[in-house]
Amino acid sequence: MSGDCLCKWLAYKLLMNWSEHAFRNMGWRVLPVENIRCNFAKKNKVMFEKGTRGNTLHGILLIALFSCAAFYIAEIPFVRKMSFSPLIVGIILGMLYANSLRNRLPETWVPGIKFCTKQLLRAGIVLYGFRLTLSQVAQVGLSAVVVDLIIVCGTIFLGVWLGRLLKLDSDTALMTATGSSICGAAAVLGAEPVVKCESHKTAIAVSTVVIFGTIAMFLYPVMYRTGVLDGLDNMQVAVYTGSTLHEVAHVAGAGNAMDPTDAAGIAGTATITKMIRVMMLAPVLVVMGFVLSRTRGKAKENGKSKIMVPWFAFGFIGVICLNSLLQYLTGAESVKDIPLNGAIEYIDTFLLTMAMTALGTDTSIDKFKKAGAKPFVLALLLFGWLVGGGYLLARWLVPALA
Repeated sequence: MSGDCLCKWLAYKLLMNWSEHAFRNMGWRVLPVENIRCNFAKKNKVMFEKGTRGNTLHGILLIALFSCAAFYIAEIPFVRKMSFSPLIVGIILGMLYANSLRNRLPETWVPGIKFCTKQLLRAGIVLYGFRLTLSQVAQVGLSAVVVDLIIVCGTIFLGVWLGRLLKLDSDTALMTATGSSICGAAAVLGAEPVVKCESHKTAIAVSTVVIFGTIAMFLYPVMYRTGVLDGLDNMQVAVYTGSTLHEVAHVAGAGNAMDPTDAAGIAGTATITKMIRVMMLAPVLVVMGFVLSRTRGKAKENGKSKIMVPWFAFGFIGVICLNSLLQYLTGAESVKDIPLNGAIEYIDTFLLTMAMTALGTDTSIDKFKKAGAKPFVLALLLFGWLVGGGYLLARWLVPALA
């Protein structure tokens, strides 16, 4: 060993010994460096090592093929009328596979599927920011922002509380509430790495979003045509629709059914209101990570727990800021007019579809039976809050803040 290398080695050992001693004096539990290195290697060696790389790629390619099929099925006219996005079709295909041919899947392919549910999911959430700009907030004003904020916070808190009353496990309740409060399946996917729940719980939460979001997409235009919403003007109807429907596709479908005239009508304003809710995903995930780290840490030794910071949420915010800057520099009138945004949105949708499909492949009917009807009862109660509470907020709060 050369003198330079020996000096570096001695400095490294002295630094590690000093830091370990200091942390112990502060009451922190410190793992040996060798254990950390060993644990890290165990978690990651199965992915792309020379011996397992091919099997991992086989699992990824399998999910990619299902995702291509999901894109094709989503373009069928009947499916498009139902506003089923490739994400929803993907998880349905994954669940069909899980309950038919999953037993024939080689176990060596599983790491590739797990890769889709983790790394590709995070990448998809970050790229989702290219659909949003800060200028969208200014287009609808303060009233839409305040209503969105109340809906998001109220739905999450109400969902957690109702979950306890129903004696539903906390992970399923939180995932269901998150999906109902923000942006449906995309919010559930974003919360999954933070909550760190089992895959079938994620699929259950997505299922509730699909069912009640689809019902609402058909219900709102009926309410509009039959005069139930006559107490609201077009701006209030748009805020009501955008702040309470689950998926972006549901908002677009219901908005166009009520007023397909122009982008400044109900459909356009409702979609922008919905996008403001989507922007709230990042701060919600950050707060959720800190709260979960504290609550779960109490059950651990000495009350210490690793803080779960969803760094991809900061990437999501950064991309929104970057997209806003690009819109300003290019002079684009809308998000879709920004160069390359169409291609990026397509890639992002494909990544999220792969993540949804991979989650579906780990969801069997037996797991749904084990969960029982409680998740759907919770989703129904939250749906009632969104329809009723959202109407009252749009009726009284929007004019007060206009």
